[in-house]
Amino acid sequence: MIKMKYVSIWIIGCLLSVGVKAQQTVKLDLQHTIEIANDSSLSAFRYQNMYLSGYWEFRTYKANRLPSLTLDLTPAKYYRYITQRYDSNEDMDVYREQQMFSAGGGLSIRQNLDWTGGTFYIDSQLDFMRNFGDTKSTQYSSVPIRVGYQQSLLGYNAFRWDRKIEPLKYEKVKKQFIYNTETVSEEAVTYFFALAMAQADYQLAKENVSSSDTLYSIGLQRHKIAAISRADLLTLELDKVNAHNTLENAQIALKRAMFSLASFLNLDKNTTIELSLPGRPAAMEIPVDVALAKAKENNPSFLEQRQNILEAEQNVNKTKVESRFNASLNASVGFNQVADKFGDAYRHPLQQDLVSVSVSIPLVDWGVRKGKYNMAKNNLNVVKIAARQEELSVEEEVIMTVSDFNIQQRLIASAEEALDLAVMAYEQTRQRFIIGKADVNSLTLSLNRQQEAQKNYISALQNYWLNYYKIRKLTLHDFASGFSLSDKFDFNVGMYR
Repeated sequence: MIKMKYVSIWIIGCLLSVGVKAQQTVKLDLQHTIEIANDSSLSAFRYQNMYLSGYWEFRTYKANRLPSLTLDLTPAKYYRYITQRYDSNEDMDVYREQQMFSAGGGLSIRQNLDWTGGTFYIDSQLDFMRNFGDTKSTQYSSVPIRVGYQQSLLGYNAFRWDRKIEPLKYEKVKKQFIYNTETVSEEAVTYFFALAMAQADYQLAKENVSSSDTLYSIGLQRHKIAAISRADLLTLELDKVNAHNTLENAQIALKRAMFSLASFLNLDKNTTIELSLPGRPAAMEIPVDVALAKAKENNPSFLEQRQNILEAEQNVNKTKVESRFNASLNASVGFNQVADKFGDAYRHPLQQDLVSVSVSIPLVDWGVRKGKYNMAKNNLNVVKIAARQEELSVEEEVIMTVSDFNIQQRLIASAEEALDLAVMAYEQTRQRFIIGKADVNSLTLSLNRQQEAQKNYISALQNYWLNYYKIRKLTLHDFASGFSLSDKFDFNVGMYR
């Protein structure tokens, strides 16, 4: 077909500056461009690190749910000081110099309990102390084992709220990464077609130069035999000059577009890029209601609003609980012993029991706690309204994008047909001008229509693919293959498969 001459356009390396280092030539189609962008672009690296930050935050949350084993050591501690002592011989208090060396260590296991908000612990302790000076002594103090539990009886349970919020936050982080990946795809489409349009303009400008040179030569010959007027000849000469100027400007625009795409893909700036435009995409109609359902299921904006509401409810609960009196419990049972020798410190240990209940009752705070609680409630209402507004905004964007996408498919077919007709019309007008059956105005008009048809076709392709990847971004669903992007997600193997 004639249009294939314009669909596959190859960029020649000599367009770039002479004298630079040897240039690398890369042939790209749209899909390959998107793959490189999601693998090597700076935007992709930034989004990957944003995901990893959220991933390790979730890993930290999971680790806090597991038992922790901690070893606390004080290998050596020396203390020299003056202390007040009672001297029974003199029946009076006196100051004496005292020196002490001590060391100690403990091993503890702790487990946080989500449902109660308390902490269960098991620990063991050993301490050593030696006194110097007037009174010399050596002692070992041991706690072979102690089992305990501490709990805020009426307080705020942060563990229970973390159990609701943290998994949702990680799910949002994962889907936000996929959303950002599709954003990179959108950017890649924009840069790709910017270069495609620039190369089409350049190719058309070259053809226009060749055609205007030929037509001017023909016009000179025809003017000699008075077949055309002096005004028509000047018009042809003006077309020739304008065509050369247009070619220079097209060459500059082409270099800029190529440089921009190479920079975005993180390629060498001197890379020569040869593009191959995609053909007409297969017909695909996306139902609006299905797209909306997928967006509500997968779009990270909906998850973010759910997170915001939960965090606002968490703050309401926290301020409400803290506005009342607090009570906490700490209970433990174990064994301990003190002896002058290490071995004796573990013989015949004595039982050690602890039960502690503490209560904090606010008496007068001049309405501070009540004010914080009311602010938290009002903020919750604001967050709910903002969430609904955001949901409506996303829904509107989905509806409009899907509608544009469905229409764009028909526009591509129409633009393709118009391009074929414009090319054939220009060729026929050109031949008619050569044999003297068409005037300059008809030729110029035909050429402009052909160039406009070429740009319209590329623009229709660009709009189609931009809408396609925007729908993928909004819904995290690939309607062409029918799978959810989040279901196929695996960061360790490079996005989704």
